[in-house]
Amino acid sequence: MLERLNQALDHLETRLDQEVDMAEVARIAAVSEYHFRRLFSALAGMPLPVYVRRRRMTLAGAEVLAGELTLLDVAVRYGYGSGEAFARAFRSVHGVGPGEARRTGAELTAQPRMSFRVVVEGGTSMRYRIVERESFRFVGRKARVPLVHEGANAAADAHLASLDEPAIVRMKELVHQEPEGVLSAVVHLTDSREEGAEVDYWIGVVTGPEARAEDLDVLDVPAGTWAVFDNRGPCPSAVQDLWRDVFTQWFPSNAYASRPGPELLRTRPVEIGAETDSQLWIPVERGGGGGSVR
Repeated sequence: MLERLNQALDHLETRLDQEVDMAEVARIAAVSEYHFRRLFSALAGMPLPVYVRRRRMTLAGAEVLAGELTLLDVAVRYGYGSGEAFARAFRSVHGVGPGEARRTGAELTAQPRMSFRVVVEGGTSMRYRIVERESFRFVGRKARVPLVHEGANAAADAHLASLDEPAIVRMKELVHQEPEGVLSAVVHLTDSREEGAEVDYWIGVVTGPEARAEDLDVLDVPAGTWAVFDNRGPCPSAVQDLWRDVFTQWFPSNAYASRPGPELLRTRPVEIGAETDSQLWIPVERGGGGGSVR
């Protein structure tokens, strides 16, 4: 799969001076556009549109400094209908406008062309199973919080602390099916998995599709396939590492792709740094195009 991802990036590179058809890029990678965007963000550490803009502005910057084309010609070449829009994009990457850069020969910022490879360091195995689930309802309380890749998430911790005992008791009464118990769930609002990207963070339970809970938030989840990962390690680093490894190691080497849906986590409360058992449910579909990893 990594080979196909790199072929898709090669194709994208040839389209930087024109409109990029992301659906076509994803087809070359043999995955859905949704999965390609999510996988790219996890592997690259930035959303795909940000990478495309940075690469375009890297190439545009070289042409601005070369001085062979007018600034408007450079803007049009890289898909901007006005000099103002081009200047905003240029400044967002380089920190200076194109006119100033040309006049002063300013230092610019280059986004290197990206490719993916796997470096095998520890040979850690990942325990998982594939589960088919009927539709269900996730019932609980939600808050909008930023993603935190390492260490405690203060906003998520504050949301958990805000739940009163009656709400927890009500949730437990509604538990209907696996995964059992009070869970957390993350619903991504964009393709980005970079640090600070906002997500809807839920604390709740899995229950039947007809369950009612007027005092709680409700998320209806359609039937589908889930990859379930079991893990044990220190809190919260082991879970954060597992989430990262699923997207950067497991997906590229397995014939599954991510699909829209909440990512469910079951763990037991422990002190920071203490060992805990956890179970992560990721919504998936066939078609990731896994294979040998080089």
